[in-house]
Amino acid sequence: MDRMAAMETFVAVVEAGSFSAAARRLALGQPAVSKSVAQLEEHLGARLLLRSTRGLTPTDAGQRFYEHARRAIEEADHADQAVHESSAGLSGRLRISAAVTFSRLHVLPALKVFLDRHPNLELDVILDDRSIDLLEEGVDVALRMGSLDDSSMIARRISQSRRLVVGTPDYFAQVGVPGTPAELSRHQAIVYSLRGGGESWAFSQNSTEVAVVVSGRVRVSAAEGMRTAVLGHLGLAIASEWMFSPELADGTVRAVLTDWTLPPVDLWAVFPAGRMPTSKARAFVAFVEEVLGGATAVAAAPGPASEAQLAD
Repeated sequence: MDRMAAMETFVAVVEAGSFSAAARRLALGQPAVSKSVAQLEEHLGARLLLRSTRGLTPTDAGQRFYEHARRAIEEADHADQAVHESSAGLSGRLRISAAVTFSRLHVLPALKVFLDRHPNLELDVILDDRSIDLLEEGVDVALRMGSLDDSSMIARRISQSRRLVVGTPDYFAQVGVPGTPAELSRHQAIVYSLRGGGESWAFSQNSTEVAVVVSGRVRVSAAEGMRTAVLGHLGLAIASEWMFSPELADGTVRAVLTDWTLPPVDLWAVFPAGRMPTSKARAFVAFVEEVLGGATAVAAAPGPASEAQLAD
């Protein structure tokens, strides 16, 4: 039995919560994962996992072994990285998760520069507007927008964008330009239904704050749908400046009510809980910050694990 491989398999099972999820993460067959854990239990002479219809949970002995095994794996990984990076730079595979539209507009066009800097690095880019399970999917780093609900995550807020009320000149020519937030009730709004969207918005101007509820005949569950609906003159939208930056620059889309302020959108780098971010993941996050150099980078906020946990 390869003890390190068995430890890695056991840690993956605990973190993924099932043999099948761990098998997908490790690119192994489920029987091989089950056999590895069984051999480890036999070697240690202790039951490590409790199996039930609700899934797998570690025993007391299993939890203690998991904590020690995870630290040992991290130390081994750091030792490998130190040697590789000192001799050949970053190498291997980096799995990234990010929202579809943000990646298409701001990340994917710049990736050649990142890959040219690190010729021995390969990327898996998972594009999804939803928040996927990083451990189950084997993701090294995710780019997420808005508020983070899980305080156990290791995260760093890396940039920020304004929210704007946007629409096409054709749409505003047909129905008029709103002069105040209250006038938005007379407009068709393209409502984004995922986290960070919705119908209720708080506008502020100096010491004045106005709460507005927008409505419309079209709701979308993906940012690409919002962009397409706005560009199709179906209505206006409240969206991050990132989402329409090319069209705002060339005049295809116009921002209105710019003398009012909406809550900004935060961009977070999120790492799997329970393990230190890899050098590859940290290098990618630094690159994204560089790409978004025109946006305002801000310090880590309280709640999710802070930037101090990401130090080398």
